[in-house]
Amino acid sequence: MIGGGLAGLSSAVALAEAGLQVRLLEKRPHLGGRATSYTLPDGSEVDNCQHVTLGCCTNLADFYSRVGAAGKISFYDRLYFVDAQGRRSTMEASPLPAPMHLAPSFLLFGSLSLADKRAIANAVMTIARAAGNPPGIDGISMLDWLQRMKQTAAAIDRFWRVVLVSALDEELSRTDACYGIEVFWKGFLANRNGYRVGIPSVPLAELYEGCREAVMRRGGEVRLRAGIREIRVRDNSFASVVMDDGSETSADACIAAVPHEVLLSLLPEEMGEGNGTLSGLPNIKNSPITGVHLWYDRTVMTEPFLTLLDHTTQWVFNKSLLYRGAETNGAGARPISQSEKSLSAEAHDQYLQLVISASYDLVQKSRQEIIDICRRDLADVLPATRDAQLRKATVIKEINATFSPAPGVDRWRPSQRLPVNNLFLAGDWTRTGWPSTMEGAVRSGYLAAEALLAAAGQPKTFLQPDLPLEGLSRFWANRNNGASS
Repeated sequence: MIGGGLAGLSSAVALAEAGLQVRLLEKRPHLGGRATSYTLPDGSEVDNCQHVTLGCCTNLADFYSRVGAAGKISFYDRLYFVDAQGRRSTMEASPLPAPMHLAPSFLLFGSLSLADKRAIANAVMTIARAAGNPPGIDGISMLDWLQRMKQTAAAIDRFWRVVLVSALDEELSRTDACYGIEVFWKGFLANRNGYRVGIPSVPLAELYEGCREAVMRRGGEVRLRAGIREIRVRDNSFASVVMDDGSETSADACIAAVPHEVLLSLLPEEMGEGNGTLSGLPNIKNSPITGVHLWYDRTVMTEPFLTLLDHTTQWVFNKSLLYRGAETNGAGARPISQSEKSLSAEAHDQYLQLVISASYDLVQKSRQEIIDICRRDLADVLPATRDAQLRKATVIKEINATFSPAPGVDRWRPSQRLPVNNLFLAGDWTRTGWPSTMEGAVRSGYLAAEALLAAAGQPKTFLQPDLPLEGLSRFWANRNNGASS
């Protein structure tokens, strides 16, 4: 197994449970790939970028359960929004059946006019009645589709863009409409629980402690700082990998769970040339995410998180509160570990993490310029920050954070099974049916594990079904399936 991100870890854990002896090789000194945390020179532990899950991410939930991390995810039933005028709105489920469960909150959303809401409702119901597959969306951008649906400018900027840029890490004009529509169908319409936000209540690296144990207790091996220089193929079969130190390691099979831009440098050149199996990979582009970490000398925010409208900053996470596990399914607070205590220099400090997805405009900006932008944003929506002292700040830019879900990108995404014996692929950029998300990464890992076991004559299923359809959403899906059959 090459790569210790979510795709590689989910493959490794699944195959270890199936009885295979797994050797996982990761070039970094920690597991988790892009979804991890690390320690600053002063001892503070920060996430590479805040990662969240949704209730509709069934495979990610299954993976967390397998490695004993499910209890480290706090789920929130209420979503918090604030606009430039300081107006706060919330979204939460009502007793109404899907897809109407969020309708009362939506109708009370203070940052949208009646015309905005009427346009949004029309588009959302078009998605729901088509069971997430409205006609005429092939190969067009999400922005194109929204304009076809006659969405107002405010509806696009204050609703669709707010949700989708964060979910997909791409601007609406660069996002395939099928993915934007799928987010709303699976996350907000198909099932009452699909929209619930799950946030780790520990630093990200702590989520993967159980992965190493799950592999090693079944006779496997996890090697960190184990970089790979080459994947060797002989007679159309996987042969071995060459390590960075020049040593060669062989195995019966291999799953390469590395970024798509790295894979071609490891494989024989012909696989990426001409009509080679992976010749389309260079067409898959990446998009950036910027994370900003701020430590204040006092409490400046009471919500667990906020979604900002009309600002560069998109999300603000109250890490001081989140690490205490507040509002966690009614379970109450849990003890705070020493590593979590070190996140603040003083007990009364407050630690906030800000996230800007598709942050193309910030790539060339300096650390201080980005901090200044974020502080101005916070001054608008969190007035207490105006008088608070900023004790410490850091900025983390992930230039190649995710692959871009551009219109038509699926034609370049390979399956997990290659036309090379005993060599398989995992990664959110492979053909998973999902965009670049943690759920997509785990799906790819499970699919790669299934492909490997099937090739070995030991078929087994790991992939989990989506949340069951509910209410009118199930009725419309059944009606559409009946019509298509």
